[in-house]
Amino acid sequence: MEYLKLYNGVEMPLLGYGVFLVSHEECERCVSDALSVGYRLIDTAQAYYNEEGVGNAWRKSGIAREDLFLVTKVWIANAGEEKAARSIDESLRKLQTDYIDLLLIHQAYGDVFGTWRAMEKAYRDGKVRAIGVSNFQAGRFFDFAHYVDLKPMVNQLQCNALIQQTGIEPLHGEFGTKMMAWGPLGGQGVDGIVNSKVLSDIGAKHGKSAAQVALRWLTQRGIVAIPKSTHRERMEQNFNVFDFTLSSDDMSLIANLNQHDTGTINFGDPQFVKYLIENYG
Repeated sequence: MEYLKLYNGVEMPLLGYGVFLVSHEECERCVSDALSVGYRLIDTAQAYYNEEGVGNAWRKSGIAREDLFLVTKVWIANAGEEKAARSIDESLRKLQTDYIDLLLIHQAYGDVFGTWRAMEKAYRDGKVRAIGVSNFQAGRFFDFAHYVDLKPMVNQLQCNALIQQTGIEPLHGEFGTKMMAWGPLGGQGVDGIVNSKVLSDIGAKHGKSAAQVALRWLTQRGIVAIPKSTHRERMEQNFNVFDFTLSSDDMSLIANLNQHDTGTINFGDPQFVKYLIENYG
């Protein structure tokens, strides 16, 4: 495993296992499989309704807590200083842990500044080792990061070989923020990575699949990837990406695959924001 160092010195695995849309019933089994394969970063969220499954799986695994990196996110329904603080304690209970390694604001709406104050306090109190945001696109990210005291350590965005998020990278650099990729093999409105001829041809040179090349391309850029699969054999394949290195020519060919850059979901679309606020705010 390779690691990324956040600006506060916390080391984060560059590859993890995500449980978005993994059912409550399936989550414990899937996370147990992922841990047995070798994954040590597990990404969940309050809104996934499967934090308990993550907690049960790691507790039964026999793996020492300090060898795990647990990530969860505060949902918009829990926005605001008091509600966020209560939700953090609830996530700790469900995850069966005394601390969360990385805590993110899940969406860029609601009382995000109140939520951040609660997260900063949790960080100071030792309940959280690192804090960041999720789905904060460029303008919203800059506005938020400019005004908070403790800058986001991570921004989790849809990012993969077809959605490369190059435009926001200078802003991340300005604040020392690292990127974490959800949908590293596609996700919501993206198809074609596993069937890409470019990625398959590059993979053939290294004895790897197109998916493995796509994941290696992210980790070589210093972007944390969290692929999801409910199948153990696919988990194993996704995990086996650190025994080869893409050449500069390989990296350039993949850079030319960019189709959307900022993602297939416009998180600034008024109708999307209206939906979030009216249904979850």
